[in-house]
Amino acid sequence: MDKKHVAVLMGGFSAERPVSLSSGNACADALEAVGYRVTRVDVDHHVSEVLAELKPDVAFNALHGPYGEDGRIQGILEYLEIPYTHSGVTASAIAMDKQQAKRIAAAVGIKVAEERVMNRGDIGQEHPMKPPYVVKPVNEGSSLGVVIVQEGQAHPPQILGSGDWTHGERVMVERFVYGRELTCAVMGDQALGVIEIMPIGHSFYDFDSKYIKGGSNHVCPAKILPNIYQKIQKVSLMAHQALGCRGISRSDFRYDDRFSEDGELVWLEVNTQPGMTPTSLVPELAEHAGYGFGELLTWMVEDASCTR
Repeated sequence: MDKKHVAVLMGGFSAERPVSLSSGNACADALEAVGYRVTRVDVDHHVSEVLAELKPDVAFNALHGPYGEDGRIQGILEYLEIPYTHSGVTASAIAMDKQQAKRIAAAVGIKVAEERVMNRGDIGQEHPMKPPYVVKPVNEGSSLGVVIVQEGQAHPPQILGSGDWTHGERVMVERFVYGRELTCAVMGDQALGVIEIMPIGHSFYDFDSKYIKGGSNHVCPAKILPNIYQKIQKVSLMAHQALGCRGISRSDFRYDDRFSEDGELVWLEVNTQPGMTPTSLVPELAEHAGYGFGELLTWMVEDASCTR
């Protein structure tokens, strides 16, 4: 039987376009290598017409950021009745809104950091929360726009009131959680392993440490207590299921073990469109679980469906 025709959706017009192109081309190359017929689609505002003409068997969603992982492209694919990878309309929209995702996670017993959502223009010269805290866009990925306000800093970050800010008006002000950066992927109904991320030359796992070669070290599997390792896997699967995610997702955590071995484990967010670049975490976690890159992508293509 002939292999399926897969349209790899990449690029788009969010701030994460370069990351998406890197992810998309890596996935397209690997899918071709295992025998799929692949068409690379650089997504623009005519994507519905392009896909209607192509009539692929599956759309592999390698988009990142607004339009690609917030439910909009998923709605187009459902309207066109093209099976697609990753999460569906509702789960994508909820996970992209950090405040709504945290509310759902907290409702099922997952520990999250205290936060408040504000208009960036209302923050002014007074701290909205006792430092240290983090300010982040409510609807962005790849750590774009994230600012850490350190203890002792006199004023909120001035960039929030600047015309140079390009990440939307709503921002989340969240208690800064000290500790180690950990992440865990979910594949269907199975939690994979846990990686510890150690940024090099950066105070946290920002855009550059994510995507520039040598920007971070990944320790896989993470060297943490077995009970904490298993708890991260359990919580990642809980978040995946509570938000209604499908296919692949990745949950991010902070773990503060400065004062005790059990420490404080805080869930930060779930990513429904994890990166698939050469430095990305999910392919590394899948390899640790015994899935080569081609096998992982094959699983995702065969798992694709409408109405996810």
